Amino acid sequence: MSHDLHRRAVVADAHNDLLIAVTARPPHRWAGYFRERWLPQLREGGVDLQVLPVFIDDQFRPEGALRETLRMIECAHTLAEGNADEVRLCLDGDDIEAALADGRIALVLALESAPGLDANVELLPTLHRLGVRIASLAHWGRTALADGSGEDATGSRLTEAGVRALREMERLGILFDVSHLGASGVAHVLELATRPVLATHSSARALLDHHRNLTDEQLRGIAATGGMVCVNFLGEFLATAQADRTVDRLADHIVHIAEVIGVGRVGLGPDFIKEVSDDTTPPCCEDVEYARLLVPGLEGPRGLPLVTEALVRRGLPEGDVEKILGGNVLELFRKELGRPA
Repeated sequence: MSHDLHRRAVVADAHNDLLIAVTARPPHRWAGYFRERWLPQLREGGVDLQVLPVFIDDQFRPEGALRETLRMIECAHTLAEGNADEVRLCLDGDDIEAALADGRIALVLALESAPGLDANVELLPTLHRLGVRIASLAHWGRTALADGSGEDATGSRLTEAGVRALREMERLGILFDVSHLGASGVAHVLELATRPVLATHSSARALLDHHRNLTDEQLRGIAATGGMVCVNFLGEFLATAQADRTVDRLADHIVHIAEVIGVGRVGLGPDFIKEVSDDTTPPCCEDVEYARLLVPGLEGPRGLPLVTEALVRRGLPEGDVEKILGGNVLELFRKELGRPA
């Protein structure tokens, strides 16, 4: 039954860093490599809507951050154009609907921490023209716009430029992503937001006290904006003991968040970093401890049906499971993606 349910549902993944792996190849290989390496995994996992974050590794910061941002955006356009029979890069809800109707995977571009901007908020319209529809302002550390959750001890709110960035994103129809943002920054955003706020890959702090997870108060604040929370699959954000990092523990986080803010406010933000690491790390440099971060079976998109099975085992109604798998993300994107203020 769960297999049929998974195939019948719209499945949305709000965070997969696959662009890092694809851009590691020569540009003439981008479209082909995506088709060979990533498309089969997305299809086997039943993914219908895929958010593609643009994440810039430290080696490119600060001087090369904007160049690498543009290069990754170009990669997204190239792989979409080269696989137009299978995917579509979408700018709004209508594009997503058209892609799904054609049986294609809807791709949506996001910025993760936006180091290419620095404090130049005036570049947001440029990035919007290039297709960016979701953005966050920080990762683990400090940026010119905000502090990441790894800097929670500073108690920092958004900078002046960060406030301008939030306002410009709301004007343009770029969804604001609070995943990775420090606690004081999240509170600041929730004070200021006039449009729905999104967490693309965050789990529940009530179940694991990790700075990357969201408290129940933060969850309620996000829901109050009309936004939603997509749950991170990484084991280190789900449980302390490796033995407890299971699909059922992931279901605990999903169910907890649904109980706090309603099943209509929850989605999936897997953060499948093992697949990216396998594609970009030479065998000689492999981190033997890396497997400790993962949930067995959820190393990549192929494992997504396991989440459906776990939610069915928990006794959730089929309609609720369909909402969590992607229905909620689809509804939010239909209403808000690319819609100017």
